[in-house]
Amino acid sequence: MLKVRQVKIEVLSDNENKRKKALSKKLGIREEEIVSYKITKQSLDARDKNNILYVYEFNVVINNEEDYLKRNKCNDIVLSLDDKYIFEKSGKTTLNNPIVIVGAGPAGLFCAYTLAENGYKPIIIERGKPVEQRIGDIQKFWEEGLLNPESNVQFGEGGAGTFSDGKLNTLVKDSNNRMKKVFETFVECGANEDILYSYKPHVGTDVLRQVIVNMRNKIIEMGGKFLYENCLTNIFLEGNHISAIEVNNQDQILCDALVLAIGHSARDTFKMLSDNKFEMISKPFAVGLRVQHLQEMINTSQYGEKYADKLGTASYKLTYKASSGRGVYSFCMCPGGFVVNASSETGLLAINGMSNHARDENNANSAIVVTVDPKDYGESALGGIEFQRNLEKRAYELGKGHVPIQLLGDYNSNTVSKEFKSISPVMKGKYTFANLNELFNEDINRSLKEAFEHFGSKINGFNNPDAILAGVESRTSSPVKIVRNENFESNYKGIFPCGEGAGYAGGITSAGIDGIKVAEAIGKIFK
Repeated sequence: MLKVRQVKIEVLSDNENKRKKALSKKLGIREEEIVSYKITKQSLDARDKNNILYVYEFNVVINNEEDYLKRNKCNDIVLSLDDKYIFEKSGKTTLNNPIVIVGAGPAGLFCAYTLAENGYKPIIIERGKPVEQRIGDIQKFWEEGLLNPESNVQFGEGGAGTFSDGKLNTLVKDSNNRMKKVFETFVECGANEDILYSYKPHVGTDVLRQVIVNMRNKIIEMGGKFLYENCLTNIFLEGNHISAIEVNNQDQILCDALVLAIGHSARDTFKMLSDNKFEMISKPFAVGLRVQHLQEMINTSQYGEKYADKLGTASYKLTYKASSGRGVYSFCMCPGGFVVNASSETGLLAINGMSNHARDENNANSAIVVTVDPKDYGESALGGIEFQRNLEKRAYELGKGHVPIQLLGDYNSNTVSKEFKSISPVMKGKYTFANLNELFNEDINRSLKEAFEHFGSKINGFNNPDAILAGVESRTSSPVKIVRNENFESNYKGIFPCGEGAGYAGGITSAGIDGIKVAEAIGKIFK
């Protein structure tokens, strides 16, 4: 099989016949000599707004491949190597007690899936509810304001990513085909097959919920077990090794290995780990506001008039260095989506973005966030958590329990908004006008305002004074890292920090990859 790269087709003329014709031209052979082909990667070249191109990579089968490669002079045509994921199980230690995974977010689920697939029978404990029940609790919160601290946008089966856009983009470089394994597992469990090659793969919150159910059922079929509404409250050691855990302050579960895939909102769990002398350090993260623009405007700016209605909903990625020296960037961009109340603690308020698979709502939204680090909140391992909580408390108070919002023009002039103008909000959860300048210190406010102005020079209309801001975006990544060694273990043997909450991932795909890595580490210890 051959790998053929850099096959370009103008998007308006793209179809199966065009692909085969372009492929045969790239190969320098007749179309009938192509036995079969499959798209392995699709990207977009939108530099020329009058001629936007799909750029494809294919796996291709032709006759006499060996002879062809001998005479081939093109660097874009090479032998396609086997890219199947392989789990290496080499452990020698017998398991006397189960492997317990704490958290059923992407890291925990992929760790469990990989272990179950290879003969282990992990127990997954999740403080929240199964995703089907979780949906009802979240809907009730958005409609009535009744927060369940254990079942919300942050806590429950699937993790926080289940109520997001379901984006699978990642900057992780992985040479062991773990990323391919993540995508293939999602497809096997119901995600659209185009995530295997799309330049901006996403599942969508509506589809992802069913994918999570199917993953759970497959794990159970392979011998895994799920225990919902079970919150990790203590850890017991024998010497320096895990022996058991406590859940819900009363029940004990014996275990020989413990995976801490806890998610970055498990603040009570971080406190318990600190009390138990786990080695942890604070880490930088980012805070800011979520902005809504008309999706139509983003499409036109990114694709131009000719292609704005032809390429679906456009996204963007923006960065800026403020005069303060702080980095400012767009985060978790949700095309055609909602801004959602994502709170998980009583009296505190945090927001996030969410899109369905179709991405067909009127507005685009993304967080515009400013970097913060231990200089802002101290060197204590849990200092970042207190910094987040203080912001979320101010946001709750500003909105009197509702999401505080403000037009960008009024944010710039330090004035409370009175009415929406050319843009109407698309939100889940109640909201109210407030002055978002009161959330942050002058340094962060100035950095945000500079960035909005700068981003207006990158995307036409980004600094529109009618754009709608909401706060507070405080949970961009974990403010804590649970230190682990080269064997993926913490300072206690048999305990494996894992995923985004532990400080080793940033998004669904990288969290899934880290879950697989931890499963591999366990496979090197236990048989």
